[in-house]
Amino acid sequence: HQKDVPVVIFRLFNTVGPRQAGQYGMVVPRFVQQALQGEAITVYGDGQQSRCFLHVGDAVAAIIALANSPEAVGQVFNVGSSEEVTILQLAQRVLHTVDALSGQAPTPPRVLDGGRERIRFVPYNEAYGADFEDMRRRVPDTTKIRHLVGWQPTHTLSDILRDVVGDFVARGPGRVEATSPLTLRQVAENAAGER
Repeated sequence: HQKDVPVVIFRLFNTVGPRQAGQYGMVVPRFVQQALQGEAITVYGDGQQSRCFLHVGDAVAAIIALANSPEAVGQVFNVGSSEEVTILQLAQRVLHTVDALSGQAPTPPRVLDGGRERIRFVPYNEAYGADFEDMRRRVPDTTKIRHLVGWQPTHTLSDILRDVVGDFVARGPGRVEATSPLTLRQVAENAAGER
């Protein structure tokens, strides 16, 4: 408020959606890419760490709602989903979604498929070094944004996975780079049109 600039601060939690590439460690596109390429999905640690994933369209809707709310000025908000899932469950759901969208009969994720395991566990120390510590649970409290502007996510994790898998399939095999960028308004309009 010092310079009369209205500022709203928001913390985004695990925002995911179409056109996102896994090259920066983003777990959902990385899992989807591995599954579509017939590779084992790589789960670091024991897979019991939990996260919540938010559709990019829901994130944009939250940002727009906060930007349009004078009461939000000067405050900090968590923007995320409350649908908690372990990383192992996420890997299993990605495999199920890929199988369903490809028309294949689902194969149990831990069962060997044609002589190979579909989920591979890699100890943290092999992936990140001996001193790495991961947060076991990351679930945002979104009470404040819900109460102030009435926002809450409309996309489930199943919706997110269908969108991401569908986008990877539409871009074709081996294509991990993002396609032409969308404006925030286009993302919000696309998300609103899906409901």
